[in-house]
Amino acid sequence: MICHSHLNWLEEEAIFILREVAAAFERPGLLFSSGKDSCVVLRLAEKAFKQRVAGSEFKGRLPFPLVHVDTGHNFPEVIEFREKRVAEMGERLIVAHMDESIKKGTVRLAHPLESRNGHQTVTLLEAIEEHRFDVLIGGARRDEEKARAKERIFSHRDSFGQWQPKEQRPELWNLFNTRIRPGEHFRAFPISNWTELDVWLYIARENIPLPSLYFKHERPVIRRKGLLVSLTDVTPPEAGETVETATVRFRTVGDMTCTCPVESTAATAADIVAETLTVTVSERGATRMDDRTSEASMERRKKEGYF
Repeated sequence: MICHSHLNWLEEEAIFILREVAAAFERPGLLFSSGKDSCVVLRLAEKAFKQRVAGSEFKGRLPFPLVHVDTGHNFPEVIEFREKRVAEMGERLIVAHMDESIKKGTVRLAHPLESRNGHQTVTLLEAIEEHRFDVLIGGARRDEEKARAKERIFSHRDSFGQWQPKEQRPELWNLFNTRIRPGEHFRAFPISNWTELDVWLYIARENIPLPSLYFKHERPVIRRKGLLVSLTDVTPPEAGETVETATVRFRTVGDMTCTCPVESTAATAADIVAETLTVTVSERGATRMDDRTSEASMERRKKEGYF
């Protein structure tokens, strides 16, 4: 049974934050990766700024564009969902392609199959400069990872796009200091106080559409370092590894080179709610290879300008 009062409180807080963003900044953008968290933030934005008509349909347009940093190594199901969802909503989508950064030489890969996830920072900062965003709305949550647990709801970034954890601004009584100097910007996180369980409860309640790979499906995988790695063109088997077919789902989506599925038979959001009640490791800790490199890997990337 869904605890509606708890979800209603979280929803109200998130909508308040979204409206604060629209009121305080001139050029916002909403980061939309097609992941479950960004899909939830998108639904919250619809509730904050659109008129609801029959059922779950919303009339009008958001007061800011959707923004996606495309690494070129995204799962095909995610890109297909992104295009379909944006077309259905009639919203403006800005896609920042990492392939363009590679062509310009601002991103240099050690080898063609290197994970592009960490390099997204460069492409993101280039998009911020090109489109002059003064705030980007994201779906990061504090329960995901230690560095994100330190994050403020309104996260100040300096003129280099960097996050300075020791210079964060206090947020007392829902009062936010949003002043910035030229060249600086903010990241705003409306669902900071949500958990993975909250997200799935809300998805189930609101019937929010998601990419199909969030639910059970069969996929060829390789068992590597305690994780299941999808068999793709950019994640081929290494010497001595065996490819097998497993029934899996993804708890999070990202670059194919570092995002792993988990074994699961959960076919609906309600199934995933029940499954999430039993997990003891966050989705990033359980499925993201790049977050396992060191205890401080996420914090280092965030200081450089990561999401």
